Amino acid sequence: MRLAIHPSTKVGDLLDAYPGMEEVLIAIAPAFAKLRNPILRKTVAKLATLEQAAKIGGVTVREIVTKVREAAGQQGGEIAEPAAAAACAEPAPCWHNEARVGMRVDADAMLEQGVHPLGLVMQAAAKLERGAIIRIESGFRPEPLIEKMQAQGLAVWSRETSPGRHATDICRL
Repeated sequence: MRLAIHPSTKVGDLLDAYPGMEEVLIAIAPAFAKLRNPILRKTVAKLATLEQAAKIGGVTVREIVTKVREAAGQQGGEIAEPAAAAACAEPAPCWHNEARVGMRVDADAMLEQGVHPLGLVMQAAAKLERGAIIRIESGFRPEPLIEKMQAQGLAVWSRETSPGRHATDICRL
């Protein structure tokens, strides 16, 4: 199966079309070793695009798409780069208040147990009271979850709290 590879290509589709691509992704960024987790692979990989994966892996969209295309035997083609992110850390949004963090979700622990946190977070977000915050702690920036929450009109603030650790806060304004 030949799959056109571009920034919006889903990681799961890529892995289905090119079974050896998992090792290529891991070579690009060690954070992608999480793709070996069958739960993560069945859930997040089905939602995440290469553009989102680039953010998770700390590489440019151009780098990931170019290397994946080369590994798949595809050459050339335009690669639309997203707008450059600010070089400095994003300050806390005005709605953020540490005292309002109620529910905390350890996404890595859930994934290790074979449970994807998206369902739990979506259920909790549906019941979230105005001003209350859900915090997801993980070893990666959960791009698909962030987009899902923002699409539901929730405010999201995600940041790296220490090397390889991320906190993502979700709030109903």
